[in-house]
Order: sequence, then C-alpha cells, then structure tokens
Amino acid sequence: MKMILDERGKKYVLKPGHEFQSDLGIIKPEILDEAKVGDEVKSHLDHTFKIMKPNINDFIDIMDRRCSILLQKDIGQVLSHTGLGAGSRVVDAGTGAGAIALNFGNVVGPDGEVFTYEIREDFADVARKNIENFGIKNITVKNRDIKEGIDEDDVDLIFLDLPKPFEIFEDVMESLNLGGWLVVYAPYIDQAEISYRIAKKVGFYNIEITEIFQRGLEVRPQGVRPKTRMVGHSGYLVFARKL
Repeated sequence: MKMILDERGKKYVLKPGHEFQSDLGIIKPEILDEAKVGDEVKSHLDHTFKIMKPNINDFIDIMDRRCSILLQKDIGQVLSHTGLGAGSRVVDAGTGAGAIALNFGNVVGPDGEVFTYEIREDFADVARKNIENFGIKNITVKNRDIKEGIDEDDVDLIFLDLPKPFEIFEDVMESLNLGGWLVVYAPYIDQAEISYRIAKKVGFYNIEITEIFQRGLEVRPQGVRPKTRMVGHSGYLVFARKL
C-alpha cells in the first residue's frame, strides 16, 4: 500500500491503477504506479505530492470509519499497561471500524493472532475491508455477538468495548491465560464502576480504573505554553488481571 501526501500535509490512500484527484490537481495512474516510496510527483496543476508508505496511525487517519474509534491516547495505554508483545493472542469485542484490532495486529506481529467480534454486519464488513487494505494477515473478524461464547482459549488479552461488558466476565476468565489481562473501555463512570466490582467478584486481581488526558504545548516566539484546547475525556479504562 502507498499513501500520497500533499503540500498541506493532507494524506490520501492510493489505489493501484486508479487516477488520483484532489483540489490540487490530477495525477495519472501510470505515474503513481511507477512512483516509489520517497518520490515526488506533480499534478496537472503543478502541485507537488510525496509518495509515502503509511504506518498504522497514518492508515487509521484516512481509512473508512462509519463510527467513532478509540483515540491514540487510550490505545497506547492499553498496549503499554498490558505489556502486549510479539506472538500474543488477543480477543477484541466491539470491532467498529477495526482501529484497535489493527493496533493489536500490528503489535503482536505475524506470530500472534487477533480475533475480533462485531455484532453489526455493516461494521464487520467495513472492518474486514480496512484490515485487508492495510495488508495485515493475523486478524480474524467474526460477525457474531461475543455473548454467545468466546471460541478462543490461551488468550493473553481480552479487550471489551461493549455497553455491558461485565455480563461475560466469567467467560473471559475461562479464556484467559494465567497472567492474562481483561481490559474494558467504558465511556461512562457507572459502566467502569460496575465492571470493577464484578471483576473483583469473579476473581480478577490488580483491578484499576484509569482516565487519560492529553494536552499539547504551543511554541511561540514569546515562549512556550499549554495549548488552550486539549483532548479531554473519551472514556475510562478498566484493567484486571487473571492471577
């Protein structure tokens, strides 16, 4: 897969054999197909575009979504807190457009596996297309309600983005490896609180609820100060471990 970057920093996915069009001009398919990563090409309006290979974040920025996705600040916390790594097995429920499944697949690598459950057929179709377009081979999308049962065992991480994730905590406990992690994404505090209490009742350990805020800094000639706008509340993360 190749990506094209315009003079403003706007990103687009290139489709092999297709003409590229934007408000900055048109580029013929034969030019794009011959261009290599790092090359610069010109549109018919003489604007310059750069050919790039997208990383996972570039691709998620420009992929088909159809629904909201988890933000990088939350995804990063999940990956770092659980210590997910190469060769891990992951179950994800509430696939949506596939953003966190793609991150999981990218981290666990070709020796790992990701199984993602999505109850809505339209979302499952979008996720499959996005995963195929990115070119990752270790993710399986299941158009199924995970409450009907978790097929996988020996799992290192189970991530739930569901309205009532606590309803399947006993199934999660059975599917996890010793030392494996349950992670819940909860937009509302009552979801997080109930998840905490039920995880404790089921027998999980190291249970905690976190919330991540992100604020950038702006650099001006006069000095450096925090930006007025920040990425505030998106959701709560509940972490629990099987020990």
